[in-house]
Amino acid sequence: MIRALIADDEPLARRALVRMLRGHDDVSIVAECGDGDTALEAIETLQPNLIFLDIRMPGPNGIDVAGKLFRKFTGSIVFVTAHDSHALEALDLNALDYLLKPFTAERLAQALKRVRDRSGGSVSPEALDFLLKTLREREMPQRYLERIPANRNGRIRLVAVASIERINAMGNYAAIHSRGECYEIRETLQSLEKKLDPARFVRIHRSMIVNLDFVREVQTWFRGGHLVVMKDGTETRLSRYQTDAIEKLTGKVRYEGSQKR
Repeated sequence: MIRALIADDEPLARRALVRMLRGHDDVSIVAECGDGDTALEAIETLQPNLIFLDIRMPGPNGIDVAGKLFRKFTGSIVFVTAHDSHALEALDLNALDYLLKPFTAERLAQALKRVRDRSGGSVSPEALDFLLKTLREREMPQRYLERIPANRNGRIRLVAVASIERINAMGNYAAIHSRGECYEIRETLQSLEKKLDPARFVRIHRSMIVNLDFVREVQTWFRGGHLVVMKDGTETRLSRYQTDAIEKLTGKVRYEGSQKR
């Protein structure tokens, strides 16, 4: 039996992976962790033999976690990330694999087959050290906005990005909703989208960006569509053309009902 631990700071990403893994009878999920410290503690306590490790996490990131494990961990590690610039070298190492979000059930099955087929041979410390060094060099975190100066009643307020629930387009302006208040900013939604962390903010249609932390649920809509319900009760249709949003909010790799041309 494969005892798997999932370490990823995105709840929706963890949920999607859990759902895919349910299709594999020989895989048992022993824990889900949202940060590096929790992952290290759970690995020490539960002794999994397979770890799905997100590269970017709060606390020790996936690279740091892997660095602390490699000298004593004899199982398999599968790096999971949305950033394709990371460690393609990992594919050439027997103990490692690499999944690029959003990945399909078929791609996950390939990674699991690699885990099952492992002969148990260890990876040389030199190869592992080289991989981790390469990962750290490439892991140049992009800086996103932390505060946004916005207008409310003629006064400029610095709105903490973490408190923003959603942003609505208003032509060349945008309306920022935060903690029950509404602020205006003279900037387009398209421009703002590039400055916000894509791991937290997602554009669900052409006139709205939502903070995933404030999404309460995603309901099935007619004709295979979806309705996004925010924690404050706001309901917004999820555009079928926003494939990235669909993947992040539902875990579906491609929109049900859509067809390739």
